[in-house]
Amino acid sequence: MPTAPWLEAAQLELAACILRSHGQGFGRNLLPQPDPAHQAQELFACPTVVLAHDGSDPGGDPGPRLIYANAAALQLWQRTWSQMVGLPSRLTAEPQQRQERARMLVQAQQQHAISGYSGIRISSGGRRFQIHNARLWTLWDPDGHPCGQAAAFNSWWWL
Repeated sequence: MPTAPWLEAAQLELAACILRSHGQGFGRNLLPQPDPAHQAQELFACPTVVLAHDGSDPGGDPGPRLIYANAAALQLWQRTWSQMVGLPSRLTAEPQQRQERARMLVQAQQQHAISGYSGIRISSGGRRFQIHNARLWTLWDPDGHPCGQAAAFNSWWWL
């Protein structure tokens, strides 16, 4: 039986990075006391929407590509893992929302962690939704170098 993509070795490391970097950025855990042996599964299954993209320039073309999306994110954007991971992250927002989104990503990159972000996004089926009070943070590799960004939010509604 094949391994779920979010449980492959590289994704186990990425899940640890997302969780560790959130703690560094906000001074608190994203998940309550994640079990290190199961943290990738806990992150994937948690009800908080969690996404991450690589460290490409947010203003560049195609810009950052998604490297992680948990089950809540996949459901919200109505995509499978293979449809979501690798997607230019700008495509999670409508064209008229992308400039503001890029501006917030640059701000988060400069500050390393911000909270309170709100914006409009669009699912693969064309359904628009508002996210509210999202946290954005820098991902740090084990050597302390920035390697991407992540976002998490619990509050959203369909428009």
